[in-house]
Amino acid sequence: MKGQKLGFEEGLKEVVSSGRCAGCGACVATCPVKALDYQDGPVLTGECKECGICSQVCPRREFNLAELEELAFGRTRTEEEKFGVYKKIMVARATDADIKSVCQDGGVVTAILASTLEDGTIDGAVVSGLGEKPLYPVPVIAASREDLLNAAGTRYTYSPNLLALRDIAKFNSVAVVGTPCHIQSVRKIQQIQLKKYTRRISYLVGLFCTESFQYDGLMSTLSEKLGVSPSNVKKMNIKAKMIVYTDSGEEKTIPLKELRPYMRTGCHYCTDFSSELADISVGAVGLAGWNLVIIRSDRGEDVVNRVLEKGLLETKPVEQEKRALELLIKLTEMKRKRGA
Repeated sequence: MKGQKLGFEEGLKEVVSSGRCAGCGACVATCPVKALDYQDGPVLTGECKECGICSQVCPRREFNLAELEELAFGRTRTEEEKFGVYKKIMVARATDADIKSVCQDGGVVTAILASTLEDGTIDGAVVSGLGEKPLYPVPVIAASREDLLNAAGTRYTYSPNLLALRDIAKFNSVAVVGTPCHIQSVRKIQQIQLKKYTRRISYLVGLFCTESFQYDGLMSTLSEKLGVSPSNVKKMNIKAKMIVYTDSGEEKTIPLKELRPYMRTGCHYCTDFSSELADISVGAVGLAGWNLVIIRSDRGEDVVNRVLEKGLLETKPVEQEKRALELLIKLTEMKRKRGA
């Protein structure tokens, strides 16, 4: 029953055991009695008080898209909005040389975060940073330009970014960057008005995401099939195949079908490709050195406009990159069909 205060055992245990868990970390971060720990998903390690919060913030339970669209945008999507509610769509890239040197594609996300950190709109950004192991993602709240540059790029293995919300009380205003499941969870946090978090969240940047991979499986594939040590990988990218760039300047590729066995189980249940509940959604969809940017909310439009006014983004009309828009629609439909 919607809104019922279920404990972890009654509410989330089945989500985890069935493999539907997104692994986003929202339940662990928001548990008021710290009864949950994260071990590739939530586990009960303390005394559950059956407050129901963990079930209410889970993106895999009682998910009502129309209600969350109303919350985020004040309306639901029209029939023409094939990839969710939006106000504007453009192709853009960062103009900052430092950002361009470390970014995944166009550097738009880093440029937006750096700009709003600099002007005081935010004093932190929830992002995926790097852990001690090569290419291993960890959730962090970046508090400086240097932090953002160090976190730039994509690792393609899952980061439970929302675990970083455990440190949100140290900040006045944060942006949250994440994949569709992260964004869905934050909207559910806003829906049940957990003020400890909602009053500090400034805006949401959603990333396009087809799936993510298990760390050990992806790393072993790099070593065994490509002969590349993860510690020697400079960057990875997906453009219909996995492209691996090494520190020595080599470029190696592997078909995506060879990585499918390592796709995280929870990704099979996701129907959202372009982070349809974010204020701003960003991806590449076949573009090289540029990003496709979907501005969905008034808040997102205000943030992007101020970054544009500073000259920190270069843009061009999406009509000049029709293939990217076609791919966006195609991948949106494919993911909805797969997760249905």
